[in-house]
Amino acid sequence: MPLSAERSSLKREDARALFNVPNQLTSLRLALAVVLFVLIEFEQFLAAMYVFMVAAGTDWLDGYWARKYGQVTTLGRILDPFVDKVIICGAFIYLAAMPLSGMAPWMAVVVVGRELLVTALRGFLEGEGIDFSAAMSGKLKMVWQCAAAAFGLYRLHVGNADPAAWLWWGLQISIWGAMLLTVYSGVTYVLAAIRLLRR
Repeated sequence: MPLSAERSSLKREDARALFNVPNQLTSLRLALAVVLFVLIEFEQFLAAMYVFMVAAGTDWLDGYWARKYGQVTTLGRILDPFVDKVIICGAFIYLAAMPLSGMAPWMAVVVVGRELLVTALRGFLEGEGIDFSAAMSGKLKMVWQCAAAAFGLYRLHVGNADPAAWLWWGLQISIWGAMLLTVYSGVTYVLAAIRLLRR
């Protein structure tokens, strides 16, 4: 095979690897994040909740697919956490601006601050060649944050009417669970980073 044809074939293979199923799902999640924010802006809270839940589902699916079929790529390792942060931080910022959601502004600050801290630590450590993959506490934190955002959006859909008991309790438990796990996972990552730097 001529060298030019071989290079062209390699480029096509690289392109296929780059735009594999997990990365396509991540790109879809980024588009859904834009749709989510537009729906919140126009106070279509029920539709926003459904879009958010679909987006959260693709987060689990793309990770599962990448691990199962060996389709983990450098682009995916960068893009996936970035999109997660866009959706979660954006949702909490929007919800914190709406008192009925049950979110307070300081909660959005905690979520955004934790994400910035962990991103900075991961960027530094992996730049030094040290693996700093997601811990279980970070994955649990994501689940609780998603639950809190979904409950918050549904609470906004209910509006000024008194919420049902299940909604009130679900909102309180998910919000405070998300806050506790956000702080806990942040501390866990900091301690892990300190241990790795001491080696």
